[in-house]
Amino acid sequence: MRHHVLHRRVVITGLGVVTPVGICVDAFWESLVSGRSGIGPITKFDASEFTSRIAGEVKGFDPLDYLDAKEVRKLGTFIQFAVAAAMEAKSDAGLEINGSNEERVGVHIGAGIGCLPTIEEQHKRLLEKGPRRISPFFIPKLIINMASGYVSIIFGAKGPNSASVTACATGLHSISEAFFCVRDGRADVMFAGGAESVITPLAVGGFCAMRALSTRNDEPERASRPFEAERDGFVMAEGAGIVVLESLAHATARGVRIYAELLGAGMSADAYHLVAPDPTASGAVRAMKAALEDAGVVPDEIEHINAHGTSTQLNDKVETMAIKSLFKDRARKIPVTANKSMVGHLLGGAGGVETVAAVLTMDRGVIPPTINYEHPDEECDLDYVPNVARRTQIRMTLSNSFGFGGTNVSIVLRKFEE
Repeated sequence: MRHHVLHRRVVITGLGVVTPVGICVDAFWESLVSGRSGIGPITKFDASEFTSRIAGEVKGFDPLDYLDAKEVRKLGTFIQFAVAAAMEAKSDAGLEINGSNEERVGVHIGAGIGCLPTIEEQHKRLLEKGPRRISPFFIPKLIINMASGYVSIIFGAKGPNSASVTACATGLHSISEAFFCVRDGRADVMFAGGAESVITPLAVGGFCAMRALSTRNDEPERASRPFEAERDGFVMAEGAGIVVLESLAHATARGVRIYAELLGAGMSADAYHLVAPDPTASGAVRAMKAALEDAGVVPDEIEHINAHGTSTQLNDKVETMAIKSLFKDRARKIPVTANKSMVGHLLGGAGGVETVAAVLTMDRGVIPPTINYEHPDEECDLDYVPNVARRTQIRMTLSNSFGFGGTNVSIVLRKFEE
């Protein structure tokens, strides 16, 4: 267990999302509880020659709703998504950033891949027109910490500023690192989460080459089916999810509404394989166990698990094994939900969006379903809240994210109590 100098309580006071099922929190939540999928045919490029031709694209997003045209030209799409989600979270938290607090407000927003569309476009330009035609915005558009950097610039947030890059665990690692920052007293407020926008020929082609993506092209809305017997891979998606983390004292002094308390975070490495999870599930178990220990709670207190649940054969099987290993006899009684069944897999943005979903599950007393659950898999035999949302009060939830490279992270959230 960590030793804390201060061990301040950390709460969540603001939420913001940009997703394939809704561009604001209310639209996102309404889609989740009604079991609506955001997956469709790829429109960003001609995918006719690809084995997987479907994705969770963000629909109806206009960066000019948030930024002026001159700024938009300088920013990669993943940064635009991060800015939009951060603006919603800031507004939701009713947070003013000014001379009195600017040095105590920080940003930690990551991405798994960053601005791949810009790399593809500028590389083409280099080959066709030569080095003098490369855009001066190429590098700033590209680098992953620019989401954090730009959000800090527009908010005037002068506290800790960083970014995590841990593949599909990025969003949750970012939230965990920001949580430690607030708990240890290095900041009073942190904007944290993840963003991604890499539905491009190279990224889709790369994941196709790994045979990681679903090829259920004729039924896009039914393609993402976590824990289900006929799952055949994940569905790429894009967007961003950001939360405002705040010390309890700071939030109380502002008199602001508090959604939930972040109690603890745990991390581990499989140290096993570049892209496959450890088949013994020990890495996932250690991350969940570390999060519970850090939070000072026992497994019996967890009433809901927001699963990583990617819809790949191996990941879903191993995550189920990990849950059974840690929670023993209670495992089958705990509702386990996979938001990716509707939203798709946001890669570096997944953990941010799923933390928002986990917070709302407790706040609104509804567990969103895992959709497309038609044929049970005998190796995945937990309560996945199949197809229909469930109205029930949840006091404490665990959220998981696992990434390529064998990186695992879990957090424990509790409905706020004075």
